[in-house]
Amino acid sequence: MTAPQSPDLISRYNQLVDSGQLRHDEGQLDAIGRLDNLRAFLETADKSQRSLIGALRERWYPDQPPSVYLWGGVGSGKSMLMDMFFAKTRIKHKRRVHFYAFMQEIHRDLHKARKKGTADPVASVAQAVAAKTRLLCFDELQITDITDAMLVGRLFELLIEAGVAVVTTSNRPPRDLYKDGLNRALFLPFIEFVQARFVVHHLVTDLDYRQDRLRGETTYFSPLDKAATDGLNRIWCDLTFGYGAPLCLTVNGRDVILPMFHNGVARASFAELCEAALGPADYLAIAGAIKVLVLENIPELSPSANNEAKRFVILIDTLYEAKIRLICSAAAPPEALFTNGRGAFEFQRTASRLSEMQSADWARPHELASLKQA
Repeated sequence: MTAPQSPDLISRYNQLVDSGQLRHDEGQLDAIGRLDNLRAFLETADKSQRSLIGALRERWYPDQPPSVYLWGGVGSGKSMLMDMFFAKTRIKHKRRVHFYAFMQEIHRDLHKARKKGTADPVASVAQAVAAKTRLLCFDELQITDITDAMLVGRLFELLIEAGVAVVTTSNRPPRDLYKDGLNRALFLPFIEFVQARFVVHHLVTDLDYRQDRLRGETTYFSPLDKAATDGLNRIWCDLTFGYGAPLCLTVNGRDVILPMFHNGVARASFAELCEAALGPADYLAIAGAIKVLVLENIPELSPSANNEAKRFVILIDTLYEAKIRLICSAAAPPEALFTNGRGAFEFQRTASRLSEMQSADWARPHELASLKQA
């Protein structure tokens, strides 16, 4: 039976339907009902706790909140629904973060705890997170690294035992997490934990929001003028609802910063990605963390810009191989960006790939990015 639905969530959903940004979908409404159970729990518990002036508690709540694991295909609307839930849940200590960024923070904090000689670093770090967080919303739970696989089970168990509510989206059901991963048998207890302690909800929809999101849209803006800036701003707002925050990726002990990121969509300038001292490992990490890149202000490259041109070639090759959707603004058409200098002949392949990547159909067979409703 579908859970009771929040007037706030339904009201917001209907506003988006009425404005034409969404289409009415019973599968999404069912998922909203599941999320509303958690919203009601958190808000009720929050009010009760505030009434106990001066009370000290080891946990946020005397009872466990119903954490939610929301999974479904790319483009089904998972992240959009989680954003709606997060915005409408009226509690103070809440956080929405990309799972990759969160795990990078956890690894940094574990390193600090070990340097201090903490007896149980994982418990110490989990306690620190739980002390200031009632609600954690993760976008795109993916386990691809053996280190994370060994850590995440105990970390989540400690957080949830401390009364932290967790909402996470994923393209996979719990049983397929870390599928075919190294030493996966050691990860199976975490899958059992999720299935036992989370409301696992499969978002089923008859609509495919991937197919038409950018159909008919310009995705390569040239020249670099106000129309190009306005075009990128419009697409960015359409794909992210105007949200965005920096995403820090740790690559070989260094921080690589994407200035703006939300729901798998990143935004950066040519200077930030191709004039900085980045290399193949950095671009691979970026491609692994995003689904769409909005790349601004690609210049015409002079013969002296050999290093910048080389980095741009590596970036485009990496995005191309990973089937990352690219939306960009440039000073000239692809074939005119680098015509004279060392590597100009080889750049012709990059120009060809840039042109190919503008096709609305280009990434679809490889799970086109979730875009606005991932």
